[in-house]
Amino acid sequence: MTTTQPTATAPQQGAAGLPGSSQPPDGEAGAYETPAWLIVATREVVVRVTNRAFIVSTLLTIALIAGFGAFSLWQSSRTTTYTVAVTAPEGSAIVTQAAAAAHQADAKVTIEARQLSDDSAARALVESGDAAVWLHGGDGGWTVTSADEVPVALGTALEGAVRADALAANAAAVGASVDSLERGTTVTVARFDGSPIEEGFVKVATFAFALLFLMAAMMFGQQIAASVVEEKQSRLVEIIATAIPLRQLLAGKVGGNSVIALGQVVLFAAVGLVAVSFSEWSALLPALSVAVVWFVLYFVIGFFALACLFAVAGALASRMEDLQSTTSPMTTALMLVYFASFGVSGTGAVIASYVPIASVVSMPARILAGDTAWWEPIVSLGIMAAFAAVTVLIGEKIYRRSLLQTRGRLSWREAFRTPE
Repeated sequence: MTTTQPTATAPQQGAAGLPGSSQPPDGEAGAYETPAWLIVATREVVVRVTNRAFIVSTLLTIALIAGFGAFSLWQSSRTTTYTVAVTAPEGSAIVTQAAAAAHQADAKVTIEARQLSDDSAARALVESGDAAVWLHGGDGGWTVTSADEVPVALGTALEGAVRADALAANAAAVGASVDSLERGTTVTVARFDGSPIEEGFVKVATFAFALLFLMAAMMFGQQIAASVVEEKQSRLVEIIATAIPLRQLLAGKVGGNSVIALGQVVLFAAVGLVAVSFSEWSALLPALSVAVVWFVLYFVIGFFALACLFAVAGALASRMEDLQSTTSPMTTALMLVYFASFGVSGTGAVIASYVPIASVVSMPARILAGDTAWWEPIVSLGIMAAFAAVTVLIGEKIYRRSLLQTRGRLSWREAFRTPE
């Protein structure tokens, strides 16, 4: 009796070398061992993270951010010493008062007096650079003479010491105390929201948000568009389309690049927060961390919509030279968002924080400044999510209708009217 052994059948490989994308034996379209969009997304991630240019640019950006932190740490550890030339004992006493006040305001500022015999020696010491200024008495007061601009910290300390000395002398002359004369002269600066965030810090953080968003959106968006038009121009997409639905091809490209862009932004933000912890703004780190979390949330939704539009721009083009034209609406919008981050304020900033894409930068900046109610970021994020959903739905239709068209560059209107 003869026994027949079953023959092992080798698994087939789908089009474009996509593992697990073979059609099932019953011919049911779209049934895959692994979701097709996940295969495409994985390939996009692998291709991008192994690209040498991507790795080098990422490392350089991290080095720049880390360099800022190292410079801030070095700058904060430096002690600045100012030498003041004086020719009278009264001048030395004023410098001593100024040194105490300056050290209290900033522990890294030191002021010391250099007693000299006459005015000529004091002037020569300043001209040689061995002393920052020359403090000498004049008609009804004191004069600070320098060879160049007087440092702000030194000038403020000397001015305060001279004022305090004169106030004490005048109070003694009229038989009053200094405290009684200064009563009611203290000014306390406060905000309605109690936020200690400085305007300069908000501007720097806004610039960082805008730059991160612009870099990521432009770089990854252009890569998506170039990848799509490259496959279209080489006719490779026609082979891929026989193995997987175009909808899943789009989802994979957008999803994969979104994951990489998000990972890079989170990495840059984390390094930036560490750098800030070593700077003079370290006390503002909690407020900045909250703003960064909101920025990441906005970035995820905003970039997903933009990535879909860049993929559509690649589908509209028939060759690489067409990309400049098809991607111009997105690049223009991104540049407007970037420049609007510095040019709008007040009501304009409030409006921008609710406008999709612009809100990616504007709302985190307002959160950092303490200018928002608790519900405003939630409403703004909802508007952004609705915009992204509509964008993806429309973009997916245009993408499917234009990707396999070979009659040249299409306009957005022509692609939308093209039958599927």
